[in-house]
Amino acid sequence: MLELFERGGIMMYPLLFASVVALIFIIERAMALRKRKIIIPEIISVVENFATEKDVEFAKNICTKYSGPLPNLINIALENSTLPKAEIRELLEDQGRQDIRSLEKGLGLLETIAAIAPLMGLLGTVIGMIQVFAVIKEQGVGQTAALSGGISEALLTTVAGLFIGIPVLMAYNYFSSKTESLILDIEKYANTLVQKIHKMKNME
Repeated sequence: MLELFERGGIMMYPLLFASVVALIFIIERAMALRKRKIIIPEIISVVENFATEKDVEFAKNICTKYSGPLPNLINIALENSTLPKAEIRELLEDQGRQDIRSLEKGLGLLETIAAIAPLMGLLGTVIGMIQVFAVIKEQGVGQTAALSGGISEALLTTVAGLFIGIPVLMAYNYFSSKTESLILDIEKYANTLVQKIHKMKNME
C-alpha cells in the first residue's frame, strides 16, 4: 500500500489529507446526528403531555436540562406562550434558521471533498502523463516497459480520487437526507406545541 502511495506522485498527499478530513467529519456527523440526541424523548413527552397553564413551568424546567434545536425551539415557544400565535411562529422561524446551521455543520465540506477528490486525482494523472511524454521524448516509444509503468503510476491518482470521492458523496447524501428528516421532525413537534398553546389560550 505504501509503495502504491509513493508511486502515485505528489497529488497523493492532498488526496490523503482530503480523505482524513472527510473521515473525521463523517464520524463527527454520525455521532452528532443520532436521532435520540436531536429528537430527545423527554422533550417529546413534554410536547405530547402539554395541556394546561400548569404545564408551562414544568416543561421549561425539562427543556433547560437539554441543549439542541428541539429543546431550544420548545423553550422559546413556552417562554412566549402569552404572545399571539403568529408572533410565536415568527420567533420559532428565526431560532430555527440558527439551529439548522448546527445540523448542517460540515456537510458543505463533505460535498466539496466529494467533488474535488476525483479532480485532484485527474490532475495527478495529467502530471504523470506529462512525465510519460518526457520519457518518450528522451528514450523514444520503444521503451514499452518504462511507458507502461509510467502510465500505470499516472492512473493511480485517478483511482485514489474516485476511491475517496464516491464514498464521501454517498456519506454527504446520507447526512443531507437525515438532516432534512430531523428538521421536519423538529418542525412537527414545535408546531404541535404552538397549536396546543393556542388551544389552551382559547379555553381560558
